[in-house]
Amino acid sequence: MIGALITELDPQALQEVIADAVHRAAPRPSYQQKLAWALESNPSLLTGDGHLAPHRAILRLIDLLHEADVTGIVRPSCPGCHRVVRIDKPLDGQRVCRTCISHSRIEECSGCGARREPATRDDHGRPLCPNCLVSDPANLETCINCGRRKVVSTRTPDGPLCPSCPALPTMACSICGEEKPCGTSRTTGRPWCPECQRLSASCSACGGVAAVVSGTLTEPLCVDCTAPEVWHTCPTCDDPDYPHPGQCARCLINRRLNELLGPPSDALHPGLEALRHNIATTEHPITARRWLNKPSVSPVLSDLAVGRRALTHEALDELPDSPPLSHLRQVLVGVGALPERDEYMVRLERFLTGLLASHQDPEQRKVLHRYAIWHLLRRLRRRNNGRPITPQQFISARQRTHAAVAFLNWLAAHDLTLEICRQPDLDRWLTDDSATYRQTAGHFIRWARTNKLTTVHVPAVRWNGPTQPLDDEHRWNVARRLLHDYTLKPEDRLAGLLLLLYAQGASAISRLTIEDVEVGAQEVRLHLGDAPVQLPEPVAALARAVAANRKGHATIGALAPSPWLFPGGQPGRPISTTQLTHRLNQLGIRPNQARSTALFQLATQIPAAILARTLGIHTDVAVAWQRLSAGDWATYAAEISHRASRHDHEIASGDRCRDSRHE
Repeated sequence: MIGALITELDPQALQEVIADAVHRAAPRPSYQQKLAWALESNPSLLTGDGHLAPHRAILRLIDLLHEADVTGIVRPSCPGCHRVVRIDKPLDGQRVCRTCISHSRIEECSGCGARREPATRDDHGRPLCPNCLVSDPANLETCINCGRRKVVSTRTPDGPLCPSCPALPTMACSICGEEKPCGTSRTTGRPWCPECQRLSASCSACGGVAAVVSGTLTEPLCVDCTAPEVWHTCPTCDDPDYPHPGQCARCLINRRLNELLGPPSDALHPGLEALRHNIATTEHPITARRWLNKPSVSPVLSDLAVGRRALTHEALDELPDSPPLSHLRQVLVGVGALPERDEYMVRLERFLTGLLASHQDPEQRKVLHRYAIWHLLRRLRRRNNGRPITPQQFISARQRTHAAVAFLNWLAAHDLTLEICRQPDLDRWLTDDSATYRQTAGHFIRWARTNKLTTVHVPAVRWNGPTQPLDDEHRWNVARRLLHDYTLKPEDRLAGLLLLLYAQGASAISRLTIEDVEVGAQEVRLHLGDAPVQLPEPVAALARAVAANRKGHATIGALAPSPWLFPGGQPGRPISTTQLTHRLNQLGIRPNQARSTALFQLATQIPAAILARTLGIHTDVAVAWQRLSAGDWATYAAEISHRASRHDHEIASGDRCRDSRHE
């Protein structure tokens, strides 16, 4: 019967091919019977409705027939994401792909707050994402090379290796004498194999049973009886602060710089000479040496040193864009080798240029050029007024451009244009499951209507208040903890308090500079808006400590001192919004929910105009929050005037009473 159904779709299909596909999809006769019954009741499963298959064997049969070039067989698309991929996971009576199953299981991680599919659950049944599972202290293991408990990067037959340690070289173990992959003992500086690292025996010197640190298998020695290796100074520079075997990290990094940039000379570009000096004198030479050894950094530095590549932004733009290249560019800017430029604006311009060049339809390309270049990009430059654009602005402009392209492609696929598109066509697009960026594309459609390119309209989504619950009690509990828990980092405490008490978003906190903090002898003022805010104690003490001891994670090219209140991992850049949000999540703070709670409470206590001036938000936003919180400040000025008049009246009445008593 299965062969008859398939032959109706493709009369040229060979019965041997069909029989082989059926046998491979359902080896057992009972499975083949279930397969035949399902196809008999719904033959459309073979022609595109495979996502409704009651048995997984039907999808396997469709794939085998499609591989055998049987015409008429249509591989089904996932009903969730509409991709033609493997769909064998049941969800709500349909077969979906693994990605859609993962999205259906998304929960908020109890560790970091990220919304991901849980990898496991803790002892209390709360979800944990894969990152928190890997970094959990219970899952750390001892590295067979450095001996530290860290996340496992590589598993070898001898044991785990951490991300900082390369594969073990084969050497003669100093204890057992065998040629094996060996690490280097931190105590003796000699090689020892993983088996000897785990060996315990009776010490030949003191007789105690302990871990074998040195000696031999016949005469083992414990750590107390082991004489440390006589490496008290670096053999190259005689550094007395380096009691380890071999050259010190400073000498090793100078040797690596000589290999990449050549020896110091007047022929070296002044910018590269400044980079060389910055790396050679860095506070963390081991980290700098690892960075120099990266395959995406060392070839670029060599090309710049010998002149194969010019030391300009344009020359670096010719290389494939990658995070290591972006970091190298920021390092060169930090040491003065390259001028500062708006990187996100350059990335946005490059993205728009490539997108427009790849569009085939000239009419659509003309519309996209007007929208992306003359509207989005021009408005972005006008709003920032010379200031660099933020990552959020870059992402928003890119998403809106993608949405415009998606809508125009949908119109072209349905033989429509902006001019002839009508409201029923737009309604069909809004309900089409294959349409993407439906909400984001509304901005493009409203722009097109304003510029008389179309007559259809999509209303803007009006904000009607926060969608998450507002828990003011939890907000104050976390604020009390940040005020008095001295085990937390001061910068994390200050950032959390600015969010909880002053309703500052993570992006606004990350852009605070040292000039925004006025530290006086008696008070500390913070500029969040037009009017400074006087910080009370102990928030003022935290601000003083953070302003005095701010330091980012950038090892090379970092400005000292940093102009940012919260420096980031890249030189000359503040902490990213993503990283700051992650650190706040670790404190139990959900930035969006906590900021909404703070704004709701502040709007009930402070007039909208004062709220906007002190917190740095727009007046319309402050008014919207005031209305949402039902705070009525319309009679605020009259109330103040009435209170002043009443106060004057009470003073006058008191004076008359005193005069009457004197009489």
